[in-house]
Amino acid sequence: MDSLLVERKDGYAILTLNDPDRRNVFTLEMSARVSEVFDELEADPSISAVILTGAGKGFCSGGHLDELLANPGHEGLPKVYAGFIRMAESRLATIAAVNGAAVGAGMNAALCCDVVVAAESAKFDSRFLQIGIGPGGGHTWRLRNKTDLQTVKSMVLFSEVLDGARAAEVGLAWKCVPDGELMEAAEAMAAKAASAPRELLMRTKDTIERTETITASDDSVVNELDTQVWSMGQPAFKEMVASLKARMAKK
Repeated sequence: MDSLLVERKDGYAILTLNDPDRRNVFTLEMSARVSEVFDELEADPSISAVILTGAGKGFCSGGHLDELLANPGHEGLPKVYAGFIRMAESRLATIAAVNGAAVGAGMNAALCCDVVVAAESAKFDSRFLQIGIGPGGGHTWRLRNKTDLQTVKSMVLFSEVLDGARAAEVGLAWKCVPDGELMEAAEAMAAKAASAPRELLMRTKDTIERTETITASDDSVVNELDTQVWSMGQPAFKEMVASLKARMAKK
């Protein structure tokens, strides 16, 4: 059984973590497959966006505990997280379509995506401290980056579990939708991202990522300038201007 199912659509791909009997536990094999598939998708000029979801009733139940124990220390643990860190570093637009529970490292898989769309049945559960282990894979930083300090402390220190609606309230999810509408909502967003020129989309994502270190107005202008100048010389912008002028000339 393939631990990761890949479905290519018009401009985007759907990746499904595929171990439903174990609620899609994130194994080393699955991690390697995610990395491998992202390499393939980034090399495919027809793909601009990626949706990550889980097979069956759960999104991802976390890392495989036996594999965690078998890969200790500063050298071993990063292997466990390699797949979703690869996803976090992708220049493609990424969406987590969270169905059911996203637990521990499984929650990291959602946090590594650009946008989270949650089903009403979604459950976001940090759970690291509850099993006697410190958070890993950038969990606290990624959660803080999407939400706020109180949410991070509530979920990590006080073991608060958020359903889909509450996750949307605190910014962990962009929106919460009925279970039956989850993939439709995620695919609609992916299609919108894929409708933009691919290189422009990726350069713009790079621009957004750099804003994290910007503290001054002048620097914010400089950060966008190269991509904006480049884009104005590309066919998409030139064609839009020509079309606009043609319509105006007919009035």
